[in-house]
Amino acid sequence: MTIALIIILSLLGIGIAFYYMKKVISIPIDLGLSQEEGERLKTIHGAIAEGAMAFLKQEYKYLAVFMIGFAVVIAVLIDDTHTPDVREGVYTAIAFLFGAIISILSGYIGMKVATAGNARTTVSARNNIADAFVAAMNSGAVMGFALVGLATLGLMVVYLLMKALLPDVANNVTMEVIAGFGLGGSSIALFARVGGGIFTKAADVGADLVGKVEKGIPEDDPRNPAVIADNVGDNVGDVAGMGADLFGSCAESTCAALVISAIAFSADLNAMLYPIMISAVGIPVSLVTKMLVRVHTEEQVAPALKKLLIISSVLMAVVIYFFTMWMIPGEFVINGEAYTSMGVYWCFLSGLVAGLAVGLLTEYYTSDMYKPVQELAKSCETGAATNIIFGLALGYKSTVLPYLAIAASIFISWELAGMYGIAIASLGMLGTLAIALTIDAYGPVADNAGGIAEMVGLDKEVRRRTDILDSAGNTTAAIGKGFAIGAAILTSLALFAAFLTHSENLLRDINGEDYNLIASITLLDPVVFTSLFVGAVLPFLFTAMTMKSVGAAAFDMIEEVRRQFREIPGIMEGQGRPQYGLCVAISTKAALREMIAPGVLIMGTPLVVGFLFGVPAVAGILAGSLVAGGVLAIASSNSGGAWDNAKKYIEAGNLGGKGSEEHKAAVVGDTVGDPLKDTSGPSLNILIKLSAILSLVFAPFFVNYGGILL
Repeated sequence: MTIALIIILSLLGIGIAFYYMKKVISIPIDLGLSQEEGERLKTIHGAIAEGAMAFLKQEYKYLAVFMIGFAVVIAVLIDDTHTPDVREGVYTAIAFLFGAIISILSGYIGMKVATAGNARTTVSARNNIADAFVAAMNSGAVMGFALVGLATLGLMVVYLLMKALLPDVANNVTMEVIAGFGLGGSSIALFARVGGGIFTKAADVGADLVGKVEKGIPEDDPRNPAVIADNVGDNVGDVAGMGADLFGSCAESTCAALVISAIAFSADLNAMLYPIMISAVGIPVSLVTKMLVRVHTEEQVAPALKKLLIISSVLMAVVIYFFTMWMIPGEFVINGEAYTSMGVYWCFLSGLVAGLAVGLLTEYYTSDMYKPVQELAKSCETGAATNIIFGLALGYKSTVLPYLAIAASIFISWELAGMYGIAIASLGMLGTLAIALTIDAYGPVADNAGGIAEMVGLDKEVRRRTDILDSAGNTTAAIGKGFAIGAAILTSLALFAAFLTHSENLLRDINGEDYNLIASITLLDPVVFTSLFVGAVLPFLFTAMTMKSVGAAAFDMIEEVRRQFREIPGIMEGQGRPQYGLCVAISTKAALREMIAPGVLIMGTPLVVGFLFGVPAVAGILAGSLVAGGVLAIASSNSGGAWDNAKKYIEAGNLGGKGSEEHKAAVVGDTVGDPLKDTSGPSLNILIKLSAILSLVFAPFFVNYGGILL
């Protein structure tokens, strides 16, 4: 019954996504437009969709080579001593490929509907704000429901496949193989996040510095050669990239919980599959939430998005109580410690509340409705330097309360259900993933809708309405980034717990049943302490690499935009046509080139350290990168988000308004913050998660062959 229910709920998610896709596509793309306006809109919409798909096609060629090559590495290096007659690495490689393919499919679906929904949101805004909101939300819902449905269905298919291929293997070994599914999803997320982030920020920085600062033309002005690349980048980074990121979190946290639950509940299928059920139940809960919230006026847009998060969290808290009591035994034992089903529910609830708290705190520090961003905007009165100083200070300060919320969740979960509790808390934070992704994907659709309205030259009222949608989307995008970072921290900790549990089981075969790996890993061990330092510095090196990559790509973009303004006659007068395709090509080439080195850093470090120094050194690397990376990710993301909204606060008519000296200082701050909030900050999620899932999957390799220098 449990397996059937999970599959039904997964198919429901995919069906809901298909329904909303049909609703979006059914809106005529030239609804209510004159023939001339309709032709312009179709041309611009086609250029954005074509550029986005061209980037994905090129990226997927690289990823196909990587997937095949790394699958071979997994098959060759992993050989679990628990199963001497089975080459576990081969089956893990199959799970890896399956997870990677589903992650790619999720990104493709999200990108396809986002590029279809942007123009339809624009034309819907001609009618009223309610129609435009529905069009953008339905576009986001396709990504949200499809991704969660595919994730849970994929996990069940892999589980059933592995049980069929390995019928005589213990459940804990089966779940260790399934962890390859999470690794596949996370690996694709790395390149989607880093590559997409570099693409979008190269275009954005080039468009802003030359168009807005040097030439003094408005944002999304069709005279700017980088404007199409900028709109393409919104989809590449914030739809495909964010989707792959949160798909990875969902798959990884579920795999971490499955590895531990297979040890605790090897004879209880209901309890063992409880982690997958949490995500599956989130599908109907998110659907009910979406149906409950409606928008009729402009003032209701921003509150509606917040209501979606709060209502879905409350509904999940109620519904999961009954599923927990049904699926988890009243009392159970893990590693000699007794726990209860009620304790597991409190673990879920602590993660759910922590996720909501992190999202709302992110809103406080990044929305122009509150004091921090208003103070940041006021700092522009004395120039760009003070704006940057205040923005950095805001980002650092904004890490404190979210980290305390996450720390409280960790403490509660560890006390109530040990390492299994940590894994359930991470799933609690991701329990409302379908609705969270819906809201997040709504943002770039609304942003693109405004850009299209400007480029087509529609009535100012249309742009005003899309700006209202975009403004709300900017805030929810910041909330989404905070949510994704918080989820990544708990997911990484859950994977860390699963890695230690898995490694301890393997080492007991060598050292005897009384061996206690966790007790042996101590800060007084020079290997552990040294690797902790190495792990702590990795996020900073990664951030430096990604920011430099954005800078290098933006340099090429700026030179190209300047060349076109200089060499193409009549651009500034609106008579010459910019060469948009060249700017898209520059961003594509730069993104694909620059994403390789950060990827090698993330994936190579745990493998090299584990091979040279063994499991304790890997534990130190993971702990160091988790703690330092989470803080840096929150600070980077919130500084960038605050700079962006400080600029918009001034553009709304405050502190001198558009064109003032304060506005110019705010534009500089926003340009500095762009790679922080859209590239380095979000990409750090992948660093801390991918390192941990990689270590979990390669634990047999570290145990059997690691520590050659010790």
